[in-house]
Amino acid sequence: MKKILVVCRTGMGTSMLLKIKVEQIISSLNLDAEVYHDVTSAISGYNDIDILITMKDLADEFKGKFPIVIGIASINKEEIKSKILEALK
Repeated sequence: MKKILVVCRTGMGTSMLLKIKVEQIISSLNLDAEVYHDVTSAISGYNDIDILITMKDLADEFKGKFPIVIGIASINKEEIKSKILEALK
């Protein structure tokens, strides 16, 4: 099972909305994954995350800290889906 963490600066609005969309996408693709969301300052507590999803402006901060880091430009379901599929190839 893949573990996906969705983060934003405050861990409230954007990451929660993104988490919901990621869960919908994961479900539609029949992927075995668990999705979490949190604030960026709390990510050091997540040691076993396979994929980190965040907004594009934050993505570079986390590259190299997680196996896969996905930066999203907008909360567009098709963009998110294509980036997840690309990352899982």
